Amino acid sequence: MKSAQVFYNKILAGYLSKKGKRYRFVYEKQYLTAADSRAISLTLPLREAPYESDILFPVFVNLLSEGANKAMQVRLLKIDENDYFGLLLATAGGDHIGPLSIKEDHAATNH
Repeated sequence: MKSAQVFYNKILAGYLSKKGKRYRFVYEKQYLTAADSRAISLTLPLREAPYESDILFPVFVNLLSEGANKAMQVRLLKIDENDYFGLLLATAGGDHIGPLSIKEDHAATNH
């Protein structure tokens, strides 16, 4: 299982994981109880229950490069162009536009 921490404006908002061909996103409990917490996407409103999908959630796909930039990234990083989760882990942790950032969760438990 691959797992990542999802940050919203540098605050841990939740966890994204992939097991087999299933994706799962769950909000961090402390994030849910904070008064100023916002949903990371209109399609993933705040709730305790995890979200599950056969495809990577669109909010995360939108963080990925396209076209020539994607081609360069997959070549340099040696990641399959269809491995969206791998690309997300490799490219969505640095500086970019928007409030979301993704970091690999090396200490992943079953969030």
